[in-house]
Amino acid sequence: MLLPDGRHVPDLPLDRAAVDRCRTLADRVTAQVLELVERHTTVSIERTVLRLFGLHDAGPRGVPLVNLAVDALHEKQLLGRGAAYWMGYALRRGATDPMGVVERLVALPANPEPLPEAEERAMLEELRREARADVQELEARVRRRNALKKELGAGPRPHKYLIVATGNIHDDVEQAVAAAQAGADVIAVIRSTAQSLLDYVPHGATTEGYGGTYATQENFRIMREALDEESRRLRRYVHLTNYSSGLCMPEIAFAAAWERLDMLLNDAMYGILFRDINMKRTLCDQHFSRRICALADVVINTGEDNYITTADADEAAHTVIASQFVNESFAHRAGLPDRLIGLGHSFEIDPSREDTVARELAQALLVRTLFPAAPIKYMPPTKHKQGDIFFSHAYDVMADVVGWVTGQGIQLLGMMTEAMHNPFLMDRYVALKSADYVYRAWRSMGAEISFRPGGVVQRRAQETLGRALALLEEVARDGLMASIGKARFGDVARAEDGGKGLSGVVERGPRYFNPFLEIMEAR
Repeated sequence: MLLPDGRHVPDLPLDRAAVDRCRTLADRVTAQVLELVERHTTVSIERTVLRLFGLHDAGPRGVPLVNLAVDALHEKQLLGRGAAYWMGYALRRGATDPMGVVERLVALPANPEPLPEAEERAMLEELRREARADVQELEARVRRRNALKKELGAGPRPHKYLIVATGNIHDDVEQAVAAAQAGADVIAVIRSTAQSLLDYVPHGATTEGYGGTYATQENFRIMREALDEESRRLRRYVHLTNYSSGLCMPEIAFAAAWERLDMLLNDAMYGILFRDINMKRTLCDQHFSRRICALADVVINTGEDNYITTADADEAAHTVIASQFVNESFAHRAGLPDRLIGLGHSFEIDPSREDTVARELAQALLVRTLFPAAPIKYMPPTKHKQGDIFFSHAYDVMADVVGWVTGQGIQLLGMMTEAMHNPFLMDRYVALKSADYVYRAWRSMGAEISFRPGGVVQRRAQETLGRALALLEEVARDGLMASIGKARFGDVARAEDGGKGLSGVVERGPRYFNPFLEIMEAR
């Protein structure tokens, strides 16, 4: 099979009727969810609307202005009209700057005096004009990023993806620049542990974080500028990614778009399953966040690799495929083309079993064949990594081989000390050196290899597709939320009205106003 980027991968015969049925079922699943999404907004969506209008700053004690504004509206049960409407109302009533808007919104009575019809109509048109101007400014920033990428060119596929995670954004910059110099194509700044559970985005640059660095707009700016400078020096564009997940998915998507990031980890179900965030909240937030990614030409990376860290990778392989079909459908409904849908999976079968490489090849090639135009992100082993760094390194190299042969788009490189500590710069250098060796040594093998009809690889792929189809039949019948309640993904069960953040889900009123959603839906 010839991929859009010119690489060849082994052919994998599949039942095309089964593949088409999987997509039909996934669309049925997401249509049910979109009925819920289109009736609701959330506090994080409304905060994002205000950020899009330019309310980026923090108020007293560092609390973001958007939190102060939206919390006040939510407390008064006014949010169903849309934060944009009430911002316009505050401006009409004398506010002249962001802090003035917040003060007016905090002071609103529970039943504000309605505007005269003509004044309200004029206000909405003025807000729409401002929203169009703000979108054009965002698009100009995106064009600036894309122009640099076109000027310098990016590394060949698969892009070599490395993480930094010091907790201090300035130390992260040093590690990221060193990784870029050693050959990394993508730098991922790991987010501080549990930031996904914060219902606000911290303000400004941060120098303390556990397990990673806080995702803030200022941190994004600092890292993007450093990588742009290094990209020019190297004459090779270096991509930047972070996390758009948790209780602030849309806000982080906006901040990343504004600061010209290239990719975002963004999954429809990850927050529900692995952070116990309410499913209604997550499903609404992921849709708006993906609308922003589509607008800003940002590649999303989905999180199916996590399913097979909580469930057995061999037994649960079909849940990865089923979820990828669902994530693809959600992404299409948000306006993302295939070239921006970086579906995720990983090399995670227990290495003590026999034929694991054949079975991993089957899974990786199945994903590649089902989604040929997507920039598939392939994760290295994590669940079965050991303190034995020599075995760990060999294990990672096997993942590199599978990723190369099956034509993955983004290869997250494993590091030999990952099971022991936050990896050092030398560990990143060794991972990059080994990946480069694999890509040279296996250069033509994707076109040379063919698999025996009826052999392990073909049987495994067909079996996995069949089980994914059966799961999608069940999910389409029962609904996604009920299926999550039955632990059909990742062996994790969640309740429809459980988890964190449900109180931040608001039913849209009959006169709900969101000019940015109007613009994005029109596109």
